[in-house]
Amino acid sequence: MKKLSSIAAALLLLVPAFAQKAEIKWPDYQFTTDVENPITSVKNQHRSGTCWAFSTIAFVESEVIRINKITNEADYPDFSEMFVVGKSYSDRAEKYVRLDGCLNFAAGSEADDVLHIIADYGLVPQEVYSGLNYGTELPEQGELDAALKSYVSAIVKNPNRKLTPAWKSGVNAILDAYLGEAPEEFTYKGVKYTPASYRDALNFKPEDYVSLTSFTHHPFYKPFAIEVSDNWRWDEAYNVPIDEFMKVLDDAVRAGYTAAWGADVSEVGFTRKGLGVLVDPKAVTKQGGSDQEHWVGKEEGKPAPVDAPEEIVPDQEFRQKGFDNKTITDDHGMQIYGIAHDQFGTKYYMVKNSWGTDSKYKGIWYVTENYVKGQTLDIVLHKDALPKDLKKKLGIK
Repeated sequence: MKKLSSIAAALLLLVPAFAQKAEIKWPDYQFTTDVENPITSVKNQHRSGTCWAFSTIAFVESEVIRINKITNEADYPDFSEMFVVGKSYSDRAEKYVRLDGCLNFAAGSEADDVLHIIADYGLVPQEVYSGLNYGTELPEQGELDAALKSYVSAIVKNPNRKLTPAWKSGVNAILDAYLGEAPEEFTYKGVKYTPASYRDALNFKPEDYVSLTSFTHHPFYKPFAIEVSDNWRWDEAYNVPIDEFMKVLDDAVRAGYTAAWGADVSEVGFTRKGLGVLVDPKAVTKQGGSDQEHWVGKEEGKPAPVDAPEEIVPDQEFRQKGFDNKTITDDHGMQIYGIAHDQFGTKYYMVKNSWGTDSKYKGIWYVTENYVKGQTLDIVLHKDALPKDLKKKLGIK
């Protein structure tokens, strides 16, 4: 995902926020939770392009809770995002050089990348490895990103006309300087582990997870590599019609699963205050009465009630058009973990974000079903969350 630091996210959404203030009259939403699956505490990716790592690690933490039937919050896991980030950057550098620089080399990535790292290297507790070796309490990775990109770009030029094996050590030296040397073994709660043995002790199997998407430029019920630059590993997602896609997601959440969610958050209705509403710009002007009525009501001292803004009702064609014209892309990664409804009867998915807790719902977003249906790039789920007939159709065992 491309979106990444809290400051970058704030700047990106700054103009829409002012537009909302002038044009959209948001009601005082009252949410009622219908389904809520366990999640760990909200984290803050701060000034780093690592939403893909934070969101997928959050998802993995919830999966470990579910798989191991952990009921005591004090025993909830807390895994190191930066262990994943460092390994991803090292793998990415190797592929970038192999492809002579014809590959995206930036902070963004995808949920599947995290699963690759866990499969190949393992997991590490946050307590063991924070990955903050540059003197800040929260991630600030602009300098690291620039240093790595400059380094691998220089290597791609191949000034000796034959690469030496030393360049890989150089990448890892930069990562160690900024993130700290990743542990090859560690002791946690009195037990000695390697990252791989710690992963195995948690009963987490990366091969048990699948990605789903929904677009018409590829056949349905077949996998394809989603054509976004952050998908640098060229991982494939199973293509499912959008109505079926949404039913799979809904049934999964209601059955106790969560999902890693990749989505476009550039819409005016995705606010910094914890809302995701697929607002129809054409309907905004129909909402409410005069500005005076909005603030003081039709009767003196009595505020007028504000209705929810009208939403776009997306379909398969809407999604494809957005993907083709680049208005739907992989802006941001989050975790879907619950379902709620508001006082108007509108259905929402409860979403854990990674922008800290300085928001109306303390780091949780309420995102309408229409928004998820219209703006989702992909989701990652445990394969057992899929219905048997769909698994058979996709060839998943």
